[in-house]
Amino acid sequence: MSKKVIFATGNAGKLEEIKMILSDLDIELLSMKEAGIEVDIVEDGTSFEENAMIKAKTIMELTGEITLADDSGLEVDYLNKEPGIYSARYMGENTPYNIKNKSIIDRLEGVEGQDRSARFVCVIAAVFPDGRAFTTRATIEGLIGYEEKGDNGFGYDPIVYIPEYNATTAQLTAQIKNTISHRGKALEQMKEILKKNYN
Repeated sequence: MSKKVIFATGNAGKLEEIKMILSDLDIELLSMKEAGIEVDIVEDGTSFEENAMIKAKTIMELTGEITLADDSGLEVDYLNKEPGIYSARYMGENTPYNIKNKSIIDRLEGVEGQDRSARFVCVIAAVFPDGRAFTTRATIEGLIGYEEKGDNGFGYDPIVYIPEYNATTAQLTAQIKNTISHRGKALEQMKEILKKNYN
């Protein structure tokens, strides 16, 4: 019988991405909604690791099931790594991403080349009912573009340009994105941890 694993997210796009990447594991992956959980989690950590762990621990304690959670965001070096852990709440939670993206581009006016360096960071946390806890971290390095391009992604994807692919992360196919993305790489690492620990 496949193991039940809850992924602490309400983001349907993200869950689809995660199900694709973990599809070869013998698990039944449920969102919080599918598991019947409605809870507001206060993410008051000071790092991606702390916030991912807060989410995973909270849901595991409520359900008694293995729980995964991710915390991810965009770090722009020129802006002292802003918006960082506040990526989702940057300029207010309900601000549309095209406004957030324009603000970042505007703040980099006159900044050229490598000085526009940025990265997506993703940390995945796993908490087991017996208290064992693990985190994995991965990044995808890029540059902040001069305008939004592409509509395959969400969030900050249209402004993060990946030189090797001559494309923003919103212009990549889902297949390529899942192979090279911060979330894809962090999940691949987590997959190995799950294989070793849930038998």
